[in-house]
Amino acid sequence: MTNTPGAEHMSWYRAALDMAAYADAHGFTAVACEEHHLARNGWLPSPLILAAAIAGRTHRVRINVSALLVPLYDPVRLAEDIAVLDNLSGGRFSFVAGMGYREAEYRALDRQWAQRGKTMDACLDILTKAWSGEPFERNGHTVQVTPQPFTKPHPIMFIGGMSAAAARRAARYGLPFYPPMPMPKLEQLYRDELLRHGTSGFVYRPARGNTTTLVHPDPDTAWRELGPHLLTEAAEYASWKTGGVPRPNEDIITLDELRHSGAVEILTPEQCLAAIATGVDQIVINPLAGGIPPDQGWKMLRLFTEQVLPAIGPEPADHR
Repeated sequence: MTNTPGAEHMSWYRAALDMAAYADAHGFTAVACEEHHLARNGWLPSPLILAAAIAGRTHRVRINVSALLVPLYDPVRLAEDIAVLDNLSGGRFSFVAGMGYREAEYRALDRQWAQRGKTMDACLDILTKAWSGEPFERNGHTVQVTPQPFTKPHPIMFIGGMSAAAARRAARYGLPFYPPMPMPKLEQLYRDELLRHGTSGFVYRPARGNTTTLVHPDPDTAWRELGPHLLTEAAEYASWKTGGVPRPNEDIITLDELRHSGAVEILTPEQCLAAIATGVDQIVINPLAGGIPPDQGWKMLRLFTEQVLPAIGPEPADHR
């Protein structure tokens, strides 16, 4: 393989599929994708395509996109794509509907940044109508989307965000609310809005926020070897900061800040098990974070699977 950016991207994407299949066979709960556009590292502008590829390589593991930038899509086409994906996966697909936080993404896809809230609402209206299986009106024309999703009444969908508007939107549509970290005041606002609208829902958020865990036999060595990859990703994320749009961990610019931020932790298997013993009930691992070479990512994934997962997870599935 030639050492070109295209070859690197091919190796990362193929490794992601292989790792998803490995996770499926070894008792992992879910595989997550996300959506970004114009990222220097090429990750990930087409999460539904990757999710479909993962569905084709797996049998049991759930597949989640968090977040899917709904206003950047034509809503009828999005309803069709997700319905097909829901059928392909046998109902294992879910997504967090988000608006994003970068005007550049909206410009690149010819969408109006200033209208993103209205566009989001219009998209949600059409998605829910489309998945009902009944005809509906759009721009003076009757539309009936097929196929219907496997999951009834529609694929599992959360509303993501860190703003009062997002909490109110989730309550208004009677959809679960997904903030990226514990946000008690916002969660209470969501519950109050559920009562006001007479809708039902719940809050789901990562108990540890956006913490990514890597398992390595020597964390100090890992920080020296892998830290530059992790910092590159963190620095690009920080460069996307937008005034008035809150995001977690958006001010990290040095490796020392990253190491002490809690956004990424590198633990030995013993340290990881000790954390679980204290009550940590969710471990999110990303063995390709920041462009970590796949061979190093595989070592960490296998180490976690062989020395940590047996103590906490179910038996591997048998797909023979």
